[in-house]
Amino acid sequence: MSDRGLALAREKMTDAGVAQQAIDVFSHYYRQLEEGVTGFIAEDSIEPLTDPQLLADADVSDVDASAALAKTVIIKLNGGLGTSMGMDKAKSLLTVRDNKTFCDIIVEQVMSARGTHDAKLPLIFMNSFRTRDDTLAALATYADLEVDDLGLDFLQSSEPKLRVDDLTPVEWPADPTLEWCPPGHGDLYPALSSSGLLDRLLAAGYRYASVSNSDNLGAAPNAKIAGWFAASGAPYAAEICRRTAADRKGGHLAIRKADRQLILRDTAQTAADEMAFFTDEFRHPYFHCNNLWFDLEVLSRTLTERNAVLGLPLIKNEKTVDPADSSSTPVIQIESAMGAAIEVFEGATAIGVGRERFLPVKTTNDLLLLQSDAYEVGSDGLLTRVADPAPLVDLDGAYYKTIAKFSDRFPAGAPSLKQATSLTVAGDWTFESEVTVVGAGVLEDSGEASTVTSGTVIEGSGTEPSRGNE
Repeated sequence: MSDRGLALAREKMTDAGVAQQAIDVFSHYYRQLEEGVTGFIAEDSIEPLTDPQLLADADVSDVDASAALAKTVIIKLNGGLGTSMGMDKAKSLLTVRDNKTFCDIIVEQVMSARGTHDAKLPLIFMNSFRTRDDTLAALATYADLEVDDLGLDFLQSSEPKLRVDDLTPVEWPADPTLEWCPPGHGDLYPALSSSGLLDRLLAAGYRYASVSNSDNLGAAPNAKIAGWFAASGAPYAAEICRRTAADRKGGHLAIRKADRQLILRDTAQTAADEMAFFTDEFRHPYFHCNNLWFDLEVLSRTLTERNAVLGLPLIKNEKTVDPADSSSTPVIQIESAMGAAIEVFEGATAIGVGRERFLPVKTTNDLLLLQSDAYEVGSDGLLTRVADPAPLVDLDGAYYKTIAKFSDRFPAGAPSLKQATSLTVAGDWTFESEVTVVGAGVLEDSGEASTVTSGTVIEGSGTEPSRGNE
């Protein structure tokens, strides 16, 4: 049964023009799937990572930092559509601040770093077939962005979604594009190779890659990290942050007892009866920021030695073929995490960084915070947090989950949050201009559509907003 499923999947990928390297990687994971591999990492097989090196303690000269950055390429993962927020285009094209999108601010960050450190610093996006055209059109306005004829993007691969019942490629005539999915960010490595970009980067003299998500504006080019990584001689490094209660679902690094190798464990790799260990921010005090660095020469050599199959741990993602229709055919998406490559490279390491390196936007809660005055954005595109600590935002999902609903309810922009510790909104509230939140602001559900009028101060934990002069 599964032999037939794999044959059909390989044929479908070949007919669609998928690179042979990607087909081979898919086949590797398919065999694991049929063997019943879960990808779970047991708690008793690992030790917590509790005392990593911290960037704040690293001694890197300005000269060494700039020299390392001059050999670095910036890669942004840009395959996501922001479907969880009701979007149908690349999330990076969402307006964040001052009529600028994620892409605009990323470009500002890169251009500023180029000038400061006299570095070419290529910026390249890993797009999906769903995000490529819109993203390249947006980047076309920046005439001097591309360097060394490297292009501005490369495509991640696509693979068939598999039926849960027989592991054959699912068919969905209502929308055939839904029959396909990306293979997770672990596809970064074979996609770099199969696209030819890895060879072109090496031929142009680049040695290091700095990779992060396009929705994380905290992961700006950083010369000090580049200098630290170059001096370390490590083939691979992960950026990690101290966990808080808000980070309990984020993947964390751990030390595998069997060989003392650093590994990544995500929620999908944790059995249900061990989630209490996974979510314990004191037992596992550091989480993976999904910012990573690797040596391009070592990656090229390793991919050649392994015939493009790095063997990252399998992530078995069960969904429905139409994510918006829970009654549609159950499917399995075969995925892997790019951060899991830390276990592939002997001598891989991690560096503890500040929270400013981790500012992802996964929900409209995150978006409101970045749009507010809790953060300032400099001419270099760098975000500086004004509020200390960052306020916690919790908007009612029934009225604020999608970008359309969110925008309708904040027509004048975000309220002032720099004096807030939190903002909790239950029910349907529309915010007019010059609204200020002080302390732990709460709006309770009034049972009908309501308005927070201009000049309102939402203060403390009261159920009604109070006027600033009352």
